[in-house]
Amino acid sequence: MLHATCPMHDLHAADKIQRLIIEQAKKNRLNAVLEIVIELGCVIEHGADITPENLEFNLQMLNKGTLAEKAKIIINKVSGNSWKLVSISGE
Repeated sequence: MLHATCPMHDLHAADKIQRLIIEQAKKNRLNAVLEIVIELGCVIEHGADITPENLEFNLQMLNKGTLAEKAKIIINKVSGNSWKLVSISGE
């Protein structure tokens, strides 16, 4: 069940980001992702702006059961109209 304040467009963006996180973790041979840093501009998906809070909530939900399950998620608001996976770190 989705959080009442988490529109589906946020879930769509979170899914894209989460796939990149897992891809990068595997590429770097990490057993666990401990920190994720994302830059988020003013991103409009399906007519609504993606908020850092909703993006974080959806990422936490999608990360359950993965090697990024316990990762600290840092989302920095920036200018522009896109998002960027800045870095992941782990062990």
